[in-house]
Amino acid sequence: MQKEIPQNQWKNALNKRSEENSLRNIKTTHGLIDFSSNDYLSLARNTDLLNAVKQAYENAAIINKLGSTGSRLITGNNEYFEKTESFLAQTHHAEAALLFNSGYVANMAVFSTLPQRGDTILFDELSHACIKDGIRLNHADHFPFLHNDLDSLEKKIKKAKGQVYIAVESVYSMDGDFAPLNELAELSEKYNALLIVDEAHSTGVFGQNGAGLVCELGLENKIPIRIHTFGKAMGCHGAAVVGSQTLKDYLINFSRPFIFTTAMSLHSVLSILEAYKFLTSNNLLQADIKNKIQKFTSSNLSSIKSFSPIQVIIIPGNDQARKSANFLQDHGFDIRPILSPTVKTGSERLRICLHTFNSDEEMALLTELLKTI
Repeated sequence: MQKEIPQNQWKNALNKRSEENSLRNIKTTHGLIDFSSNDYLSLARNTDLLNAVKQAYENAAIINKLGSTGSRLITGNNEYFEKTESFLAQTHHAEAALLFNSGYVANMAVFSTLPQRGDTILFDELSHACIKDGIRLNHADHFPFLHNDLDSLEKKIKKAKGQVYIAVESVYSMDGDFAPLNELAELSEKYNALLIVDEAHSTGVFGQNGAGLVCELGLENKIPIRIHTFGKAMGCHGAAVVGSQTLKDYLINFSRPFIFTTAMSLHSVLSILEAYKFLTSNNLLQADIKNKIQKFTSSNLSSIKSFSPIQVIIIPGNDQARKSANFLQDHGFDIRPILSPTVKTGSERLRICLHTFNSDEEMALLTELLKTI
């Protein structure tokens, strides 16, 4: 007899979310001014970059396949993967780089593969879900520490067993604030811990040619494992883990998220390479976004001090956060509420993302509207 599908259980869970005003849904918006996407440098919409990718794809030697046809260990690899990985390693001041299909998959690969039974992972409590999900897939002990709290981290390092791994983000996706990378590097060196930094929201925006905050601070030799994501400021898709050649070889041999997935398409690989080349030739984009950040922060509206494109206004309660976002959308601005359980209850918010394409006039109007909320 076929097992009955638990539709009622699913419906009950959805109804509960709806009652809490936290039900997620997918929607399309048209004609609104974008203050919500991760396209910080406007690369996703840059026609010159789009044309460069088209030209690179037309010039590529492998144009008879829509997909990659297999994992990289079987039929999915080609010279463009290797060329792009070499370029990424050079840009991010690392010995080697390994491409993954997304930042989520790259983090899953790192945290499910590297720590072993008997080791300990200490992660910032505000780490992204993909870091936490990757941690759950291995047999190492794991404990959170208070956000950006070095004392909290050190206390837990002293109690940790085996090899200690410390997981942080250089720029936190929900708060927009920076990790204290200099101090974290010193602490990890003091206790012989391995510091892993997710640079998702730092890649492209900070560092020479978009190398990230770690490189901007000159810490690349003190932080052995970094994850760079291309779906934010780089305007395309995919991610890379950068570090030593031994790290790359180990992930190729033992990382299930790498071994057992179809490789990304040639078009995706070429988009990554061309995006980096474009940014190298257009470094003024980084100065432009930093100027936008300075202008917005001078309004003193942000609830959390941030020098990144992510600006946050805390509006406690799902109902109030939704109402505030709807008010802004009614006035032509695409700004989304971030609700619990995505963030802790009481820290619901408007998450405002700044971009190089946002005009001074748009930012000024938005600032005036925010003052009325």
